[in-house]
Amino acid sequence: MAESLPEKTITTQVKGEEETKEKDEQIIDPYSVGNTTGKAIDYAKLIEKFGCSAIVPDHLARIEKLTGKKPHHFLRRGVFFSHRDLDLILDTYEKGKPFFLYTGRGPSSDAMHLGHLLPFIFTKYLQDAFNVPLVIQITDDEKFFHKGDDKTELEQYIKYGIENVRDILACGFDYEKTFIFSDTGYMGGEFYRNVVKIQKQITWNQLKGIFGINESDNTGKASYPAIQAAPSFSNSFPHIFGKSKDVPCIIPQGIDQDPYFRMTRDVAFKLRYPKPACIHSKFFPSILGINAKMGTTEPNSAIFLTDTPKQIEKKINAHAYSGGGKTKEEQEANGANLEVDIAYQYLTFFLEDDDKLAEIADKYSKGKMMTGEVKKILIEILQNLVKEHQERRAKVTDADIEKFMTVRKMHPAPFKLAKAQAQAQAEGKETKEEGVKPEATMETNAK
Repeated sequence: MAESLPEKTITTQVKGEEETKEKDEQIIDPYSVGNTTGKAIDYAKLIEKFGCSAIVPDHLARIEKLTGKKPHHFLRRGVFFSHRDLDLILDTYEKGKPFFLYTGRGPSSDAMHLGHLLPFIFTKYLQDAFNVPLVIQITDDEKFFHKGDDKTELEQYIKYGIENVRDILACGFDYEKTFIFSDTGYMGGEFYRNVVKIQKQITWNQLKGIFGINESDNTGKASYPAIQAAPSFSNSFPHIFGKSKDVPCIIPQGIDQDPYFRMTRDVAFKLRYPKPACIHSKFFPSILGINAKMGTTEPNSAIFLTDTPKQIEKKINAHAYSGGGKTKEEQEANGANLEVDIAYQYLTFFLEDDDKLAEIADKYSKGKMMTGEVKKILIEILQNLVKEHQERRAKVTDADIEKFMTVRKMHPAPFKLAKAQAQAQAEGKETKEEGVKPEATMETNAK
């Protein structure tokens, strides 16, 4: 493995014990997101503050060249806007070496909303484009540590996790390349060995500085960060990668999760593991305003995947913050402020037609479209999206969930297997998976 430098240490006092925040400071951490001025999140400042790098047009061109697929509109429009070591992952793929995807879900309720769906939509695109394995972590333990109380038992978060898996499977992930696990179900073996190694490398002062943990918090909060870090390392999954510890991963995530993986990258250097690469998304804003991400605490601030068409229509019409004029005359004279207009911002996420989006942006910003017209377009798109998701979700059975969450042998480099099978088929031969061996460093150790 090539030598790499330690990760730049960036500590953030997330709960504000020792830090006086400026009036206009952005609050971005794993537990809260917002801008105290009411302005939109400044993502250029976040790139500078967190020490990551911007995704640029050259990245998109290279992804298209390597995969033969047009980059997802989340990439084209800057929804996924920054990264750590994306270039190294593309180098790895170009050399024909394996990598894997890792993402996760913290099950705080049995109903996910559109903001929760975004990373899975994008991860599905990455899995299809690169044809690589994916591991999805369900952090039922983390939600119990942070949200659980005397009235909510651990078993409730485990149940939430299963229902969230049902929503995740409705996204259409490939069974042959996807392993989903809950922390309470998978903990043990090589995975737990990595957790222990990571925990030994993290000091109390680091946890306090990065996550704001204090002496009155339960010890689960202190132990958890290592659990979220462990899936970054290939030898946590011997049924996929055997004993190999040098297969890198890339993690699609909201930028608020970056503190976990800055820590993980620093630990990876100490353990001589590959640093996990990261690709960061912007926040999906609340219906009520652009300065905060969509959440579950205020029902009218979110579009839930369980919402009816009528509920969606009512939420957007009644509560979606408008950047348009207060009157028809004012809108015609001045146009809309697209930066703060929620209906337009949601279209940048879910209207896939680039030309149509550009037309709406031009007309709406110049006062040639009214807010009601833009909201009507958005409502139809969201109603169809949620309806189709609900239909797919209804077809996901308990047996499907059990299949995806069962430890089983998976090929560490399915893109190589597919290539070998295609070549064999062209030569008139029959090739089975058993006949295509992983690289020498990847011994099979399936459970």
